Amino acid sequence: MSSRFSIGELIERKRDGGSLSPDELRWIVGAYAEGAIPDYQMAALLMALYIRGLDSAELIPWTEAILHSGELLDLSHIDAPKIDKHSTGGVGDKISIALAPMVATCGVAVPMMSGRGLGHTGGTLDKLESIPGFRTRLEPREFTRIVERHGLVLAGQSETLVPADRMLYALRDATGTVSSVPLIASSIMSKKLAEDLDGLVLDVKVGSGAFMANEAAARQLAETMVELGAGHGTPVRALLTDMDQPLGLAVGNANEIAESLDVLTGEGPDDVRDLALHLGIEMLLLGGVTTDRDEARRLLEEAIGSGRALAKLAAVIEAQGGDPRVIEDRSLLVQGPNWYEVASPRAGFVSACDARDIGVASVRLGAGRSRKEDPIDPAVGITILAKRGAPVEKGQPLARVAYRDADRLEAVLPLLERAWSIAEELSESPPLVIGRVG
Repeated sequence: MSSRFSIGELIERKRDGGSLSPDELRWIVGAYAEGAIPDYQMAALLMALYIRGLDSAELIPWTEAILHSGELLDLSHIDAPKIDKHSTGGVGDKISIALAPMVATCGVAVPMMSGRGLGHTGGTLDKLESIPGFRTRLEPREFTRIVERHGLVLAGQSETLVPADRMLYALRDATGTVSSVPLIASSIMSKKLAEDLDGLVLDVKVGSGAFMANEAAARQLAETMVELGAGHGTPVRALLTDMDQPLGLAVGNANEIAESLDVLTGEGPDDVRDLALHLGIEMLLLGGVTTDRDEARRLLEEAIGSGRALAKLAAVIEAQGGDPRVIEDRSLLVQGPNWYEVASPRAGFVSACDARDIGVASVRLGAGRSRKEDPIDPAVGITILAKRGAPVEKGQPLARVAYRDADRLEAVLPLLERAWSIAEELSESPPLVIGRVG
């Protein structure tokens, strides 16, 4: 790697509001991927990028450099339309686990490359790894083979596929540099463009539990990613969706897998099922399976009702080394050894069920990471018993907390006690789908 640039000087320039050239950005990404730039210097640069941003002249070469930091997939020989979905991160967001097999059952190939938890949000890979034996680290050849056979794969980045993003993703999580439009956009799009897709559907979260707390910021992020996709000839559609309260009732890892399986049996929380259908419709339309939204919904509902979507997930679990018996036997998913109930301080109606506080509490219990090397405890988590609009009595349980360590529980109780607001009157809840881009 050429040393014609000084990382220290580039950090200082960006810190002071200057711009970086395409050559400098390509050098930074390449040098970091090769280990020539240490974590502490890249962390400083990420903070400078977080504060100063990346303009369009910088974002495109930055994203391109991440994209080309390793191998790219070639799925051109697969006849089915190749459509993926990605969420910008939320609390209780297990949508991909139910959505992907629903869509794959309808004739769309879903080469889903997911990520781990970031900050207070959960990660699809961490959830999947709570299935006994399930492997999310697949080399490109095996990744491709599973897509060829099953029309679906649920995996993370291999060591050779977009390695710069994998490294930056973990570092951002541990350095407080997650909620940045250009860094989120470049991370998501570099992974997705490496998949050789025919189209991409984005779930851009808005609210207290999202990285974009307001609709304007979420729309900016969605528009940025749609533009990056268009620049590569990959059509991208985005839904802006509510994340002021968690999705579903389960927040954690193993408990979210169980809830995803419930959805695929026709049960589970209404909001999880509804959002999966909204996103699935967009995927089927983008893949050309149908041009009619009602027909797309019918196909997805039939995939659930017939059991074919659940069977598809079972086959992929087995193909990736997991125990498919988990489909029928939820006891194979680990459960927390201890339980605690959070009680309502008064009678009334739940007016807020704050996603961020609940997400942070889940991480601190051990369901997420404070440092990139921290292990995940799949058994701990939170089950929500009362969400917005629910009537409650004084002392009624609002949530059940599965925990392993009493000190960790004690530390998160103030977060959980303030996460719920109880009002005297019932208030109107915002819609699940707020808007769309693309």
